[in-house]
Amino acid sequence: MAAVQNRPTSPTQSRTKKSPLVTASEPPKFDLESYVQNYQGRTKLERLLHIGASSTFLGAEALKSAVNEAKAGKDIRLYAEAWSLLEVIAPSEPEAVRDDAWISTVDRHNQAETARLEAELKGYKNNLIKESIRMGNEDLGKHYQSIGDLPKAFEAFARMRQDVSIPKHIVDVSKHLIEVGIEQRNWIAVLSNVQKIKTVQSSSPDDISTQQYLAAAEGLATMDSEQYYNAALSFLSTETGMGASCNTIISPNDIAVYGGLCALASMGRNELHKRVLENSHFRTYLELEPHIRRAINFFVNSRYTACLDILDAYRADYLLDVHLHKHVENLYYLIRSKSIVQYFIPFSCVTLESLNAAFAPPGKSIEKELSMMILRNQLDARIDTQNKLLTSTPSAPRSAMQSEALKTAKEFEREARRRIQHMNIASADLDMRHTKKSGALDDLLDNGLLGSNHRELRPR
Repeated sequence: MAAVQNRPTSPTQSRTKKSPLVTASEPPKFDLESYVQNYQGRTKLERLLHIGASSTFLGAEALKSAVNEAKAGKDIRLYAEAWSLLEVIAPSEPEAVRDDAWISTVDRHNQAETARLEAELKGYKNNLIKESIRMGNEDLGKHYQSIGDLPKAFEAFARMRQDVSIPKHIVDVSKHLIEVGIEQRNWIAVLSNVQKIKTVQSSSPDDISTQQYLAAAEGLATMDSEQYYNAALSFLSTETGMGASCNTIISPNDIAVYGGLCALASMGRNELHKRVLENSHFRTYLELEPHIRRAINFFVNSRYTACLDILDAYRADYLLDVHLHKHVENLYYLIRSKSIVQYFIPFSCVTLESLNAAFAPPGKSIEKELSMMILRNQLDARIDTQNKLLTSTPSAPRSAMQSEALKTAKEFEREARRRIQHMNIASADLDMRHTKKSGALDDLLDNGLLGSNHRELRPR
């Protein structure tokens, strides 16, 4: 169950499409502490903030964890956002008291560290040592990223590119830019740097971890633009053994959930069976989220109601995901629409009663939803309101058969003319030479003629 409520705005929403905050009003199935242990860095704090702003059950707990996580770092802005949200939701909690002393101390330290790193970089530039300049920009970029100044972090990492000397440096630069791009929701930059790494990848042992990183980043970027099929292909291509190598942006569990839902929304049953269930790499990720595997199995085996029931049971979990929450309604709609279409395909006529039993909530009708699907050309059928039936659009099999017969006869006539013409040329002991470029001989043989401006026949 999800509803739009007047809860505090999530700090992550400023980097996403403007939309009402969807609040999960049912308890999720995951344990918060176990869930956040899958992540490190800024994504861990962003996920806690999103859960705190979205969940009526875990809000206070998530925000208290977010406050403590922020105070373990150096980003004053994220601490202020976590504190302000907690002050509204649970003002009596000790963490809801603003720690001005910590803010002042960290601010002074951040300014001093910024000045030190900028001075070091300036010295490296004066000495014209390219490797030192590259490392100086990297240190400065990491510092800006840790204090939450993402635009300056992106600029510092981008400056590293002019001082790279080996392919590994190019990979390192692009991975830094990808991570900052994901935090900024700058998906164009993410895809651009993914392609840069793909052009320089070698056959080193690090290639597997790099491939996992690229597949995850590309999947997130394409999913954000609602290219669910391409996103599914990216997630499905992720090599096994990710572990904690990508935990600053994504977890192995996310690969299973994002890839499974995007595949369900964009692939047919045969393709799901081949690309997902028979995918040995992706199977290891599905083992982490067995309910996704069961949902896909049910869909492939035409048990659509069971598939949708599983997805509905985990809706609250997905609404609390910082990347997935804004796609939940769209993905669920696409999966549900496909299920209805697939359910109807074997029949020429289905009662609305049976459709209601399979897809509608108790006591409600699916008729309006079917009407919308027909209007959108998603369902080739008609609703018989008098008899309460859904009937397939009448086809014209006789007309189709006649058209196919005429087409076959025309092809047969064309082939016969071509063969007769070749036989006549051969029996007249003639050969054929081009006098100017033109179309194929078959185009001329349809009428049994050879124009003089196309071919010249001469005695052998």
